[in-house]
Amino acid sequence: MAVYILSNRKIVRHKNETVDSFSNDEYSIPNFRIAKCDFDNYVEPSAQAKKKKDYTNRNILNYQLFSEPEKQGYEEVFEVLLSEKKIKKSKLTADNLGGTQRMFYELYKNMSSTKSRSDVLIFIHGYAYDFDDELKAIIDLKKLFIDNQESPVEHILFVSWPASSSLVPLTYFDDKASSINSGTSLMRLFYFYTQFLKDIFSNRDLAPCNQRIHIMAHSLGNRVLQSMLYSLKRDNIVRVIDQVLLLNADVTYKVFEDSEDSFNKLPLLANRVSIYLNRKDAVLGISQFTKNILTPRLGKNGPSDIQKFTDIVSIIDCTFIENDLKNSLKFEIGNHWGYLSSSQVQNDIFQNLTGIDRNLITNRIKNNDNIFTIIS
Repeated sequence: MAVYILSNRKIVRHKNETVDSFSNDEYSIPNFRIAKCDFDNYVEPSAQAKKKKDYTNRNILNYQLFSEPEKQGYEEVFEVLLSEKKIKKSKLTADNLGGTQRMFYELYKNMSSTKSRSDVLIFIHGYAYDFDDELKAIIDLKKLFIDNQESPVEHILFVSWPASSSLVPLTYFDDKASSINSGTSLMRLFYFYTQFLKDIFSNRDLAPCNQRIHIMAHSLGNRVLQSMLYSLKRDNIVRVIDQVLLLNADVTYKVFEDSEDSFNKLPLLANRVSIYLNRKDAVLGISQFTKNILTPRLGKNGPSDIQKFTDIVSIIDCTFIENDLKNSLKFEIGNHWGYLSSSQVQNDIFQNLTGIDRNLITNRIKNNDNIFTIIS
């Protein structure tokens, strides 16, 4: 089990600390830095501890920033892997690897060492998260997807992008700009990943791990994904993702149209795409009427036209779900966080990630060839 943070947040050294940390500032840097979360020594904080002013940064969850690699590329990763297999002699060890090198090395080692499911979930958060909020979200995601036996996920890559910490409507536009910058950084990381996979597949001494990788984007996190897709060249897209789950997506309902040239690339990238929408989503209703010039949102209204993608893209209507896990006013009125608040949505997501045929997933009504409604 491993949880990594992929962040283009500013790096700072907090007072009385001896190591670098990610900043809460709403400021992005051009490239992602990689950190690994330490759950070995994690202790669930008490309610009293959570109220303290020092419940921030590593007091929420400890993490270790990887050093930057001395050399670009992944030749040294393969050298270490082949040395460990006693195929090639080398003085290099895993300790010499930095950044994505170290992360890809660890993931490959873990995912190829087991015959059971050991999937990776890439999660992109939404609007109004500072870094402390992200650390709390990581803890929730680990409980939901790694600790839960219904889930095939064993590793999480949490994409941390510097959204604003305020719910004030004007900050939405800052988040929108930040999501675009972050998507460009994510595109570069994606190219690193596909290059690593190509190198693995071309090396006869290193067998592919045969595990699955999924992408889940919530709310304005879909704008980060959209920005990445804008930048991807069709000729360079490799189908390396199994499932893409678009949760309450705060992007235009036209994103699958050729004129947008973004989400219409997802069928080239993934085996299956699922759009989870809620027609009562009040947060997306506010987004539509106050910030997006009355443009319907994908996560509330569904896509305008996906006729040519019906074999791959599914629409899952969550309008009639119960918020039985989190029923505070925020979740009841907002109807924007079904993946956290509803056991029905979670059960549907787990079946999706497991790879069950979309027509065989339980507690659904089939409305059309690719349109389903979750029922109790």
